[in-house]
Amino acid sequence: MASIVKVKKEISLHQLPIGRSGKVIELQLEGVMRRRLMDLGFVPGSIIRAIRKSPTGDPIAYEVKGTVYGLRKEESSKIWVEVQDE
Repeated sequence: MASIVKVKKEISLHQLPIGRSGKVIELQLEGVMRRRLMDLGFVPGSIIRAIRKSPTGDPIAYEVKGTVYGLRKEESSKIWVEVQDE
């Protein structure tokens, strides 16, 4: 009998496909921006869902803890998430 091995897929938040969710594993930010995002709920263990992209593709709207935030690629590329199975 073959066993199924679950592979964790870790990507930066801006790579998360629209409609998919990911669990925050790391913030590679420092200073004021790190503190601001953590205050908004972008902390390790939080589940984030990519909602939609702007017409130009940047920023992207993300839902975290029931609230929607828009992040530019500059910030979202420094947040690492584990893609959740759906």
